[in-house]
Amino acid sequence: MHLRKYASCAWLLLSLISVSCMSSSPLVRLADIDPSIEQDPKYAGSDNFMGRPIRSYEVSEVWLTKEAAEALKRAQNKAVKMGFGILVYDGYRPQSAVDHFVEWGADLSDSLNKAVYYPEVPKEELFDRGYISAKSGHSRGSTVDLTLMEDGIPIDMGTPFDYFDELSNTMNPEITGMARVNRNTLLAIMEEAGFTNYVNEWWHFTLKDEPYPDTYFDIPIK
Repeated sequence: MHLRKYASCAWLLLSLISVSCMSSSPLVRLADIDPSIEQDPKYAGSDNFMGRPIRSYEVSEVWLTKEAAEALKRAQNKAVKMGFGILVYDGYRPQSAVDHFVEWGADLSDSLNKAVYYPEVPKEELFDRGYISAKSGHSRGSTVDLTLMEDGIPIDMGTPFDYFDELSNTMNPEITGMARVNRNTLLAIMEEAGFTNYVNEWWHFTLKDEPYPDTYFDIPIK
């Protein structure tokens, strides 16, 4: 009985510490701002270009600055009115996770998921082509990677998320038909909500008025 009581108290204390840490952080859990936005944090698991969980993604949650999360909520409201829903793949990215990307990129012997994520690009060119960098806007907390869903299924965008290829460029002329319509729809929804697209990645958006434009955080997601 005493052990059960102490275990319950310990759990409560850890929960309070977690809430306290988040309340003093520049970041919020996206689910706390809008739980209707679907999340599939790719870097918290193995379904990503490295094929393993990324450093500092200790739980499967998307974090953002409060300003970006509230803007994304506006985007979700617009998407829902159009018959869609938003699915988020990544938000805030700790600097230590970016460092993990860089370490992986320098190891040319590790090409586990090349066929899926960068079949046409030699791994040694990923840095020069801008697919991997030592700094990422994600670490500032107001950048988000996402897509649209319809009836719970991601819609066709012409390429998968994190596909290292020019076909992922938002306005690539080779993307036609419904994939082109879908990219334009996503772009319009996000721009109306206050985000700007990164032209080389159809899924990548940054809040125009991001609150920490010069700060790269390294707070673990836990």
